[in-house]
Amino acid sequence: MKTTTIRIFATFVAFLLTACEQPSPPPSSEQPPASAEAATTDIGTWLGTERLEAADTDTANWLAHGRTYSEQRFSPLTQVKADNLDQLGLAWSFDTQSTRGLEATPIVVDGTMFTTGTWSVVYAHDAKTGALKWKYDPQVPREYGYKACCDVVNRGAAVFEDKVYVGTIDGRLLAINANTGALAWEQLTIDPEKPYTITGAPRVANGKIIIGNGGAELGVRGYITAYDAQSGDQVWRFYTVPGNPAEPFEHPAMEEAAKTWRGGKWWEVGGGGTVWDAMAFDPELNLLYIGVGNGAPWSRYTRSPGGGDNLYLASIVAIDVDSADLAWHYQTTPGDNWDYTAVQQMILADIEIGGEMRQVIMQAPKNGFFYVLDRKTGEFLSAETYVPITWATHVDPETGRPVEDSAAHYLDDTKVVRPGPAGGHNWHPMSYSPNTGLVYIPVVENRLAYTQEQNFEHNPDTWNTAIDFRPNSDLSDDFQVVTKIVAWDPVAQKANWTHTHNHEAASGLLATASDLVFQPGANCEFAAYDAHNGDKLWSSQTQMGTIAAPISYEVDGEQYIAFVSGWGGASGLYTTVPCADGRRAESGRILAYKIGGTATLPEAPLTPPIPAPQPRLEVTGAVLEEGELLYSRHCGFCHSLGAGPGGVIPNLAHISADSLAAWDAVVLGGSRRNMGMVSFSHLLSLEQSHAIQAWVLEVANTAAEATSAGE
Repeated sequence: MKTTTIRIFATFVAFLLTACEQPSPPPSSEQPPASAEAATTDIGTWLGTERLEAADTDTANWLAHGRTYSEQRFSPLTQVKADNLDQLGLAWSFDTQSTRGLEATPIVVDGTMFTTGTWSVVYAHDAKTGALKWKYDPQVPREYGYKACCDVVNRGAAVFEDKVYVGTIDGRLLAINANTGALAWEQLTIDPEKPYTITGAPRVANGKIIIGNGGAELGVRGYITAYDAQSGDQVWRFYTVPGNPAEPFEHPAMEEAAKTWRGGKWWEVGGGGTVWDAMAFDPELNLLYIGVGNGAPWSRYTRSPGGGDNLYLASIVAIDVDSADLAWHYQTTPGDNWDYTAVQQMILADIEIGGEMRQVIMQAPKNGFFYVLDRKTGEFLSAETYVPITWATHVDPETGRPVEDSAAHYLDDTKVVRPGPAGGHNWHPMSYSPNTGLVYIPVVENRLAYTQEQNFEHNPDTWNTAIDFRPNSDLSDDFQVVTKIVAWDPVAQKANWTHTHNHEAASGLLATASDLVFQPGANCEFAAYDAHNGDKLWSSQTQMGTIAAPISYEVDGEQYIAFVSGWGGASGLYTTVPCADGRRAESGRILAYKIGGTATLPEAPLTPPIPAPQPRLEVTGAVLEEGELLYSRHCGFCHSLGAGPGGVIPNLAHISADSLAAWDAVVLGGSRRNMGMVSFSHLLSLEQSHAIQAWVLEVANTAAEATSAGE
């Protein structure tokens, strides 16, 4: 077995599932009462519709997920600039005491910061000092984490009037009193019998709280729902893929969509199309823009064997925010066959194209094309590739449809396709600067070997992609995953500049009016770049890899740059990017910087050495083959398996003798359920569990031997 086997396998799962957390108080398996550590904040009802719509003029605050409804992630503050970056220092930090991924974008309103952490915990801090005002723990049952792709993360809260809104991993929408941290109301937004999750941030529009969900990999039907902000009552629900065509359609858009699904019974496995992240809102047009995800299963040969576009998978969809009527749609990947979601950030801007000012919406979804559309009508304006791709040759300028390359069709043969399911750009936020006219994209160049799974059968308790991932073990070492910042000119549709990193994981970006681009990185470094040419101007060590995006705000005349730093998420489940000094903090933090900041972080512990693998088991080749298949089906979404240190989930290649002895109790008995490791007794027999164990030890020893031999 090649040493590259494990690296490639790890790369492929840099976008996949989750399982284990450090020990915490065991929650009830039923819905438990939530807890709050509260202190009055004297906020009042201060963030209404008018103020949200005028957020662009509120330079001191970060009122919405992307700062404004346009989702540009551009700060007009200029106190922090190129000529005083050497004075930029840590103002304060807060330890979340979590060892899992942190992906939230904080909201800052009049000196109070609201953010979220793992397991959907909500925090309110003094934005000047970092002092905790209150903390709300919704007590998500830890075993629910198995359903979450990718990691038990949360991308942030929304604030409206006097409440903070957050979605929970187990599908609830919470309204929390912004003054006290007490629960005002909650709604279960999903069918609890189905494997839905929520990791995305809610949005606020016209007095409604809008939330989507995830779960397509396990098999669900996508939709987005609006709730009344004060009462919590459901206002409307918009489905993104059709249900059973033999039953009445919920609205005309579903009747039209059903015509594009042909053959098969997609509704029995949900069809996918979840809205698990991006949204944007144009108050003048009264249009809500949602990004729609991949199909369930991924393979269209299984999902819709008769062909068809499979609307509204992998689409930007514009709906009237009050009536939920469909205004227009644009499908980035018709009949998606590669997990090319279009849930990535959408940016609204007014830019000049061909001598005419256009109201546009821009997106760099997973499939590798950068799109510019008219946001009023959905008219296709342009699209060009921002990363190397092999699934399509180009987008037809007349029809706006991609022209697929048959070399990416994997029904009969394994095909290596770029990008892979990690996408050229995933959820990590990009930013747009009106000053430079550039969009700054956190890019990842990657690939995957796609193989149609033979004799696929849906299993509601595990992933259902209809893809056999095992051929990825045979990919050679001639390809390196690369991450970059790409400064993209949306008018010329080309890169203005590119900065290439020395690590393989992406993180979010912030642009400011002082023509700086900030990015905290996976390599434990927080850096500032020149927005015009990409030169690195400043950096500081953070002791922890970061995947979230920074924000900027002002308190008492001082500008702060802040972000949540916590390794995990899709990349962090599997991999750990080394910190420069070999030390790494044990849990994630919130970090805030300002000019003249003098705070320091405590010394982080050294990364522990990698233990030697346990001895092989003496089994037949057939048992090892079965173990490989079962591992890829049930375990590979969470656990590392290689010579490196792994990620935030235990690397099974480094399993200890004690853990090996407890294998059956963990895998079949569920002894670590309260850490997120559920029992697999309903999926695996004792013999199958031991086959996985044998394969894990075989791979671990083979990798260790190859490393020792210098291969």
